[in-house]
This record gives sequence, C-alpha cells and structure tokens, in this order.
Amino acid sequence: MKIYSAIQPTGSIHLGNYAGAIMNWVKLQEEGRCIYCIANYHSLTANREPQHLPQRVFEAALDLLACGIDPEKSELYVQSHIPEVTELTWILSCCAPMGELNRMTQFKEKSQRLEVVNAGLFTYPILMASDILLFKAEVVPVGEDQLQHLEVTRVFARRFNALFGETFPEPKPSVTKATRVMALNDPTRKMSKSVEGSAIMLSDPPEVILRHVKRAVTDAGPSADPQQMSPGIANMFTLLETFSTPETVGYFREAYAGGNLRYKELKDALGRDLVAALEPIRLRRQELAAHPERVEEILHASAHRLRQVAKATLAEVREKVGLGVTPEA
Repeated sequence: MKIYSAIQPTGSIHLGNYAGAIMNWVKLQEEGRCIYCIANYHSLTANREPQHLPQRVFEAALDLLACGIDPEKSELYVQSHIPEVTELTWILSCCAPMGELNRMTQFKEKSQRLEVVNAGLFTYPILMASDILLFKAEVVPVGEDQLQHLEVTRVFARRFNALFGETFPEPKPSVTKATRVMALNDPTRKMSKSVEGSAIMLSDPPEVILRHVKRAVTDAGPSADPQQMSPGIANMFTLLETFSTPETVGYFREAYAGGNLRYKELKDALGRDLVAALEPIRLRRQELAAHPERVEEILHASAHRLRQVAKATLAEVREKVGLGVTPEA
C-alpha cells in the first residue's frame, strides 16, 4: 500500500504540527510504503522571502527525521527535486474545469484575505493532485479540512482514466482525527510559532518547555456554562491525552470532575511529560543538525529513487495524451 502525505516548509515544526500530523506519519510507516513530501512548490503561493526558503526546507527535514520518519521505511523528499510533477500539473490542468476549482472552500477563504490572488493559489489543488497521482498513491492521510482537495484528486484521476485509459488509482482518504493544539497564551486560537509565547517548538530545551507550560493560560474567568471546560483547561487536557499516561489523564479528570483540580499540579505533570516526550526528539535533531550532509543525502537519495517512478508515470501519461516520448538531451 502506497501512502502519501506532504507538509509545507514553514521552518521548524511546533508541538501542534507534531501532535496533529507527524505522530500519525510515524505510525503509518508500519502500515505501508510511505512517501512524505516537503512541499516547497506549494509554499510559493505565499512565499515572499526566497532567501529563507532553503533553510526552512532543511529545518522541516531535520524535524521530520528527528520525530521518527525513517529513511529505511519511508521516502522523504523535497517537492522541487521531482520536476516531473510540474508537467503532470499542466496536463491535468487541461482536464480541470475552472468551475471545479472555483468551488474549493480553501481557495475562497484564503483569497478573501488577500489583495492579489495569484493563479498558483487557484490551481493549488491540481498541483496537490499531481503530487499524489505521480506516484500512484493509494492512501492519503488527511484531516477533515483536506477532504475536498482529496476528492478533487479522485475526480481528476477518474476523468483522466475515462478520457485516456486506465492510468491512475483513485486514492482513498485515511481520515485522521487531528489533535488540535491551541496557543498556550491564547487557547481560543491555534498554536502558531509566529506569535510569541504561543508555541512549543520541537527544538526547545526542557527549561523553555517548562516555562511555556507554567505561563499557559488556564482559566480566563467565569464560564457561561460551569459544566464546560474553559478553553485553556481543555487545551491542557488535549495535551495530557496526547503525551501523558492514561493513569495521569484519569487522575486529573477525576480531580476536575470533583472540583478540586489544582492548576499548578496539572501544569507540573504536563510539563514533565512533554519534556520526556520531546527531549529525545530534540537530541536527535541536534545530532542531525551537526551533520547537514547526512540530511541532504537522505533527501537526495529519496528524490533519486522517486524520480525513476515519476519518469515512468509521466512517460505513460505523455504517451496516452499524444505527446510521445521526451527526446534525450
């Protein structure tokens, strides 16, 4: 079973990214052949700092490898190292009605926040489909917010097969219940590294993690519904359920239900468990960062292997649409 997923290179990965997606990526390595992508082509729809992009790609690779993406079990590659994806994107775009792309919810939401909407943002779903179909992936782990994009990928595969003959499998979603970690200093918003005090980074040392947890917002005042947890406490329990033992979670749930939950005790326990979970990742990350050539070697080796697959798929596609074989340079 071929499993495919991708992440944009925004630099170092924070606790929310790890809990929401990367922990699941690591587990999936036991279920099939995983292909994981650092999607730097996708990032160009919003990137206005090209001087920082190579470092952000490297930081993402560091974190993914440190978290447990194993090059012996999975392929980890940089999107732009497989240029065949851009040609497949053009071919698929010639089979994609504009009305179909206009209906994409994420495009509508993002375009409303921008003064200028670039064509890349509009055709983003086609590039995403090409990433998946180029390797004939069968399963794509997605959160519910990405289901529409994957369904469009299935539509593209189905349409191409109908027009030109059976070529692509229709990738199936593996819907994961993404752990939604909120900002520590404002638990009504998602964790974000762009806001000071919001996020715990995987590269943070123990004292920084403990300080962030100690300062985390818990109770913002009386709730309209006394039976409902405040956003801050709910966020603490989300992290407990992800990183602590069932016994620890049960102890604090019982304390909360009994009305005798002590915030300091909760934060102390959570801080210790976060440090225990993240310290091995931080140390592996340090070791990898000290040898950047090893990281580059892993990325290049995956790209080399995957390009053979990509070239074979594209040769098949070119033949079927009438473009023929690419002449050797």
